[in-house]
Amino acid sequence: QVQLVESGGGLVQPGGSLRLSCAASGSIISIYDMGWYRQAPGKQRELVAGISRGGSTNYADSVKGRFTISRDNGRNTVYLQMNSLKSEDTAVYYCKGTRGTDYWGQGTQVTVSS
Repeated sequence: QVQLVESGGGLVQPGGSLRLSCAASGSIISIYDMGWYRQAPGKQRELVAGISRGGSTNYADSVKGRFTISRDNGRNTVYLQMNSLKSEDTAVYYCKGTRGTDYWGQGTQVTVSS
């Protein structure tokens, strides 16, 4: 089974950018559908962006045009490029891989604040 480790979170000012990484081990991500989710305090976890094994992508309406999901199967890593960040993007961001079963990383905190 795959193990997922997120990195790249931190504190950024509104309008800034961050790139999150999700490094996989124990299996190759090319056989998984991958996604980024987030959970803000007091809210349910929500889908931010997904990318299929074939490379098709989908995004939450709230991040369309600002966030980009990509995968590098050679590096066994999935990325989330986040631009024009807003305070409402503040959350813990999680990576998920799906192949019959869902596999989650431990999350990385993103805080957007001046």
